[in-house]
Amino acid sequence: METNEKVIKQLDILIERYPQLVVVKEEIRKTYEIMEQSYSSGGKLLVAGNGGSAADSEHIVGELMKGFKKPRRLSAKQGEKLTEVNEELGKVLAENLQGALPAIALDGHPALTTAYMNDCEPLLCFAQQVNGYGNENDVFLGISTSGNSQNILYAAVTAKAKDMKVIGLTGSKRNKLEELADVCIKVPETETYMIQELHLPVYHCLCLMLEERFFG
Repeated sequence: METNEKVIKQLDILIERYPQLVVVKEEIRKTYEIMEQSYSSGGKLLVAGNGGSAADSEHIVGELMKGFKKPRRLSAKQGEKLTEVNEELGKVLAENLQGALPAIALDGHPALTTAYMNDCEPLLCFAQQVNGYGNENDVFLGISTSGNSQNILYAAVTAKAKDMKVIGLTGSKRNKLEELADVCIKVPETETYMIQELHLPVYHCLCLMLEERFFG
């Protein structure tokens, strides 16, 4: 089976397990393609949400920055470079470090965010980080069950202005984030906790697809 077929297989498995997500299958595929292009070009993912969606942001980073299903062992060449620096420490590093897909959760910097919120405009705390971290090949993923969270919208506008791609992950109701996003995955629920219950398998699928592509 070719790598591309293995990647798409993850999406097929998702729909088999969660048939209601068939309505967003194409949006998930397009999101994968945007993220794959970003990582192939040396980009990174910036992800943000509020409350449960902040927890989802951290969860996504955890799946991308270390092994998810695969061990992602370093190459022999990477191991050699580590041991060249320091043989004893480098050996431990070579045996334990894993390949990573760069991702940053924007909720996780309390000193920065509280300083900015105190000194400036609280609703722009994510936008400030997109402004500082973001580059042309990067992707901003905004998670909002309503799709109308103001701090996510400000971050999305900032990302678009920096020529980044913007992905939305929302519920099914029409929302402002979808108007800004290159792709918006609107899972077919309207109740907050039910939306969040479908967000998890969606982003797990995306992480599995990316891992298969880059570490399969």
